[in-house]
Amino acid sequence: MLKTHILIVEDEADIQQLVSYNLIRAGFNVTCADSGEEAIACLGREKFDCVLLDLMLPGMSGLEVCAAMRNGKADNQTPIIMLTAKGEESDIVAGLDCGADDYITKPFSPKVLIARIKSVLRRFFEDNKHKAERTEKGRIVINSLEIDLGRHEIRLEGNLLQLTMTEFEILALLAEKPGWVFTRQQIIDAVRGYEFLVTPRAIDVQVFGLRKKMGWAYGMIETVRGLGYRFKSDWIREN
Repeated sequence: MLKTHILIVEDEADIQQLVSYNLIRAGFNVTCADSGEEAIACLGREKFDCVLLDLMLPGMSGLEVCAAMRNGKADNQTPIIMLTAKGEESDIVAGLDCGADDYITKPFSPKVLIARIKSVLRRFFEDNKHKAERTEKGRIVINSLEIDLGRHEIRLEGNLLQLTMTEFEILALLAEKPGWVFTRQQIIDAVRGYEFLVTPRAIDVQVFGLRKKMGWAYGMIETVRGLGYRFKSDWIREN
């Protein structure tokens, strides 16, 4: 059986060696890149199961690498874990908003890092299984909003929305049960898995980004104060 292949993108040699050593000991296959440009080249040559991506890199930044992956310029399905010393909320939000699946700040415990990698990989495989099951369900159509569960696409008035996987899952979850109130924790459990270490604040950030991409239809996602969110199917476009 092939080992899980991890790409470590880290320019600090001592940290790169520390992470590599612990991942190899844990049974992973490891490839290292010293820059964002090298990471993109690696992604173009090989298939990886997960990417550990430092935010501060020489030249192309970690955010730029993440955005390039999610925009299809490299492998856009591989799970990404941001690994960085920048722990401010704005940095965490930026990492998640550009498509990262998890965020770990330095210094970190190697055991926690390995546990988080395994958790992200479990969610990734479960999501793929869920996608296969959803394919048989077809589509959700509510007024001018069309959600293709099989193709993992959402169109509004015929226009394709460029959503992250998390944004897609949140909107699909809410739209499957119009009027049903989902708490932030229920949304976390449904779209990320019970072991995902994320705060309700991160869900608010994802919803904010989703509403922004929905434009005039932002009101379809209604905030229920003190509870969470629900899909408002009778939202009328404002002139």
